[in-house]
Amino acid sequence: MTVTAPPETTPAPSRTGEAGARALAVARRRPVTAVTLLLLVVAGVATGAFWSPVADRTWGDAIAHGVPSIAAGHPWTVLTGALVSAHPAGAWVGLLLVALGVGWGEGRLGSRRTAVLLVAGQVAAVAVTIALVAALAATGWAWAVGVAASLGGGISPGVLAVVAVASATLAAPWRLRLRLVLVGVAAVGLLFLGHLADVEHVLVLAVALPLGRRIARAGEVPSGRPGRREWRLVAAAGLLVIAVIRVLTLVVPVVGPLGDTASDSTVTETVISAVVSLLLAEGLRRGRRIAWVLGLCLGALYTLLGLFVIGAVVFAQITDQMDQIELVGLAVFVPNAVLWSALLVWLVAGRHAFAVPSRRRLRRRENGARTGPEVARDALHRHGGSTLSWMTTWPENRYLTHGTADGITAFRVHAGVAVALGDPIVAPADRAAALEDFRAMAERAGWVPCLFSATAELAEQARADGWRTLQVAEDTLIDLDGLEFKGKPWQNVRSAFNRAGKAGITHRMVRLEEEPRAVVAQVRAISEEWVGDKGLPEMGFTLGGVEEALDPEVRTGLAVDAEGTIHGVTSWLPVYGPGGAGGPEVVGWTLDVMRRRQDGFRAVVEYLIASACLTFQEEGARFLSLSGAPLARTEEAEDAASHDVLDRVLDRMGALLEPYYGFRSLHQFKAKFQPRYAPMYLVHRDEADLPRVGLGIGRAYLPDAGVRDLVALVRK
Repeated sequence: MTVTAPPETTPAPSRTGEAGARALAVARRRPVTAVTLLLLVVAGVATGAFWSPVADRTWGDAIAHGVPSIAAGHPWTVLTGALVSAHPAGAWVGLLLVALGVGWGEGRLGSRRTAVLLVAGQVAAVAVTIALVAALAATGWAWAVGVAASLGGGISPGVLAVVAVASATLAAPWRLRLRLVLVGVAAVGLLFLGHLADVEHVLVLAVALPLGRRIARAGEVPSGRPGRREWRLVAAAGLLVIAVIRVLTLVVPVVGPLGDTASDSTVTETVISAVVSLLLAEGLRRGRRIAWVLGLCLGALYTLLGLFVIGAVVFAQITDQMDQIELVGLAVFVPNAVLWSALLVWLVAGRHAFAVPSRRRLRRRENGARTGPEVARDALHRHGGSTLSWMTTWPENRYLTHGTADGITAFRVHAGVAVALGDPIVAPADRAAALEDFRAMAERAGWVPCLFSATAELAEQARADGWRTLQVAEDTLIDLDGLEFKGKPWQNVRSAFNRAGKAGITHRMVRLEEEPRAVVAQVRAISEEWVGDKGLPEMGFTLGGVEEALDPEVRTGLAVDAEGTIHGVTSWLPVYGPGGAGGPEVVGWTLDVMRRRQDGFRAVVEYLIASACLTFQEEGARFLSLSGAPLARTEEAEDAASHDVLDRVLDRMGALLEPYYGFRSLHQFKAKFQPRYAPMYLVHRDEADLPRVGLGIGRAYLPDAGVRDLVALVRK
C-alpha cells in the first residue's frame, strides 16, 4: 500500500497582512504624504497634542509658532509648529487634510514638487503672518494685539499651498469650483474668526493661486471661462453662504477681527434676511433677470454702506473720537458688506448669464396680441418654420408680432443692430409684409435691421423687396428616406457602431426633462467641461446648451455604457413643416448640443448622429439637419461669396475662433454623413450697413467680447 503525503498548502494571507500591503503600496506611490502623516502622528503622541492643547503647556512656545515664540528666541517653531496644533481638534483635522489634500496634490504634481510646496508654503506663510501680526499689534488694534499674544500650529497653510497649485491641473469647471471654495473658506475665516491660521490661509492663497499654473507647469490645460450655468451656480452659492453666516452669527456669536459678532438683530429680522437671500439664490440659479437686478441693488447698497461705515471708523480713529462711535453689529455688518461686494462684482462680470425672463405666461399687449416665447411656439405649431426656427423660442429673444399675432419675428439687439434669427414665422403669403414690419420697427427704434441665417426662399423674397443678401453659412441636411449606411462612404459610421458595440455602449433617445437627476447631472458635467475648456466665453445666439435641451419638445440622444456612464450627448430641436389636415407637424430634427466626455468613447459623436438618423427614420421624419456651423462654409461657397466688408469680417472671425470653437473643422466633420447643402443668407438693407451688422452679429455670438475687439476684426 502506498501512502501519499498531503499536498503542501500556502497559508492564506491574513486581513491584517493584506491591509499592511495595501498601505505600503500607497506609501510608495505617495511618499511625501506618508512621511508627513507619520511625522504628525509621532509629534501628536509625543507632545500630547491629540488630547490636550499644546498652547497651555509651559513649554508650548518652544514648539508652537507665533509672536511669543519668536520673542522667546525660538525661530525653529516656524517648522515645528506644523507638526502640532494649538487644539486637539485641529491636530485630528490636520491628519485628514494631509491625507486628502496632500495625497491628492502629490498625485497631480509629483512628489518632489509637492514636498517643496508643502515646506515652502508652510514656512513662508507662518513667517510673513508673524511679522504682519506683530506690526499690526504695534498700532494698538485690539484684534491684532490678541492674535500677537496667542500661539498657533498646524500644517494647513502648507496643505493649502499644495492644493491651490494642484488646482491649476484640473479641467473646467472643477478648477474654478475648487479655487472658489478655497478662497471662500479662507475669506470667511479671516472676516469672522481671525485666528492666526486664518491669516496664514489668506496669505498663502494670495500667492499660490496666481502662480499655480506656472508652478504646476499646467500650460496644456486651457484657462477656461465659466459657462452660463457656472455663473449662476456660483452666485446662488454665494447668497446661500451669506444667509448661513447671518444665522450662525446670531446663534453662535464669536469674536472676530472687528469685535464680537453678536448683534442686536432679532430672530425675526434674521429669518426675513435669510429667506430673502434664499429666494434670490433660487432666482439666480435659474438665471432670472429680476433676481439679478435685485441682487445687484442689494450688493450695491451693502457695498456703499460698508464703505461709509469703514470711512466713519477710520475718521473717528484719526480724530480720536472712537469713544463716540457705536460699534454694536460692526463685526457682522462689515464682513457681510465685503461678501456682498464680492457677489456684486461676480454679478456684473457674469451679467450675460442672467437674461432669463419669468416663465410665467406674461400677457402683454402689442398690436392687440401677446408676445413672448409662448407666441413663438404657437406660431411654429401654426405655420411651421425653417431648421433654425425652434431657436426663436429661447428666452433671450425679443419678439415682433405681425397683424393679430398670427406670426412673429424673433430678434436680438446688439451694437445698435436688430438681428433677426432666421425667417419670420408667418404664412408664406405674409413674408413681404413681415419683412416690412421688421424694417419699420427697427428704424423707428434707431436700429439697423438684418436677418441672419435666412433660407433661400426668404432671401429671394427679400431681394424682390429691395433688400441685399449675402450667403453666410450652409445648412447640412441628411435625407432619411431610404438611408442605409452601406458602401465605402459610410465606413466611418459603421466603424463607430462596431466600436460602440465592443465598448458596451447603447443609444437612448429621451426627453431630458423626464430623466432622473443623476442623468441630467452627468449631461451638465459634460457640457460644463466642454464650455469651460474653450478659453473664451460661451457662445450663444444659434448655439444652445443644456437649459435649451430641457424643453419638453426637444429630444436628447445619450450614449450610455453598462455602468450608466454617459459618454456623449446630442440634442435635437423639432422642425415643423407642412403636414396633414391638422396643420404643420414635426417633419425633421435639427442638431443643437453635440458634446462628448473627454475621456470617453472617441467615436461617440458619429455613433450618436447615426443612431439618431435610424431612430427618427423609424418614426417617420423626413430629414435631419446637422445645422450650419457659424462662420463656416464649403470651399465652393467661399469661392462664390462676394468679397465685401462683412464677408471679410465673417471669414476673419471664423479664422480667429477656429482654435477655440472649431467651427470649420466641425463643418468638415459633418461631411462624413454625405449631406446635401442648403445656403443660409444674411439679409440686410444695403452695403453701408455691413460694418455695423458685422459688429452686431459678433456681439450676438459673443456678447462678452468688447467692441474694440470686434472693431479690430473689421480692420484686419
